[in-house]
Amino acid sequence: MFKGLQEYTESLTLISKLGLWKYFTIPIIISVFIATTIAISAYGLSDNLGSWISEIWGWDWGKSAFTTFSTIMSAIIILAIGLIIFKHVVMALSAPFMSPVSEKIESHLTGRSNSTSRQTNFMSQLWRGIRINGRNLILELLITIPILLLKLIPIVNIFSTALLFLVQAYYAGFGNMDYTLERHLTYRDSIKFVRKNRAVAVGNGIGFLLLLLVPFVGVLMVLPFSVTAASVSTVRLLNNKPVDAR
Repeated sequence: MFKGLQEYTESLTLISKLGLWKYFTIPIIISVFIATTIAISAYGLSDNLGSWISEIWGWDWGKSAFTTFSTIMSAIIILAIGLIIFKHVVMALSAPFMSPVSEKIESHLTGRSNSTSRQTNFMSQLWRGIRINGRNLILELLITIPILLLKLIPIVNIFSTALLFLVQAYYAGFGNMDYTLERHLTYRDSIKFVRKNRAVAVGNGIGFLLLLLVPFVGVLMVLPFSVTAASVSTVRLLNNKPVDAR
């Protein structure tokens, strides 16, 4: 996990050295658009959802406090789900632009100009991104919704917050690692590979989520730094460990 997070220290130097900034222009635009849409939705829907949840409280005493609590919890729920959607939509649509970044990093690290074992193109990269992230989106939502319900239980909600963070981190790292894996492994083998190296995926995802906590700048920098870090981690895993993830 620490190794997955540690690779972020090389990201800025590697991006500048290999001239990768130009590849991030469209993904950054996509990130800003999706993030703005989700933020506006969260702001507009939190009051409505909070009012609906507050109807559960059938007494006059404490009604105002429960309504306030419901509104806050609604905002957290919407933002948590929004973050999941943000990750997977941005990663899926950015796949054709991130694959060349990963390939240049791999060539730099291995010294081989052509280190791929599977031929891909723009449309196949886009479809692979949609397929992987669509799968991960469904699974993450199925895991996240019960965790969010646990947040309504005092004391337990402390642990549910940590669990939610780790789940989000895993799937963020998963998506970032697949930009490299799609050139080497099939869809199913990539899933096995990430499962085997889930700690590295979580480490990369933690960096992804921490970057998003930085106002505005985080949305701009999250893909360049996290994809670069994940590419370094994945290339090293592919070259130092057996690819067979059974």
